[in-house]
Amino acid sequence: MSLRESFAEQMKLSMKAGTPARTSTLRMMMAKLKDTDIAARPKGIEQVPDEEIIAMLRGMVKSRRESVALYRQGHRPELAAKEEAEIAVIESFLPAQMDEAAMQRAVADALTETGAGGIKDMGKVMAVLRARHAASLDMAKAGAMVKARLSI
Repeated sequence: MSLRESFAEQMKLSMKAGTPARTSTLRMMMAKLKDTDIAARPKGIEQVPDEEIIAMLRGMVKSRRESVALYRQGHRPELAAKEEAEIAVIESFLPAQMDEAAMQRAVADALTETGAGGIKDMGKVMAVLRARHAASLDMAKAGAMVKARLSI
């Protein structure tokens, strides 16, 4: 089942279960997906593939995490809690993330494969990581790890 179909199925289940917060988040996700599809039409793409949907969901999670931090700074815990609930719903559709040890191994393998010797080779290493582990790897954390390893 594709992510697109999964969204629709979960929407039906949520509406039947009477969970308005989850239903609202799913509607928001479907609206964002529709916007993404519309933006891709000039490229000749009618519906974006699951890889782009995952990237869209990661972007949604990232923006909500930033909002949570701002709401906490502004002493608005109720709004932070709402954003965190949305994050939980969105993340339920994302593939599991690598743990710290697996991420270290992936970075080490990419460094070995590319033969990276300095910070100028960071782009090559990141390209290898993105090609192999884009769905399960937090690229921001991986970038920091690569930079630390190449700066030594």
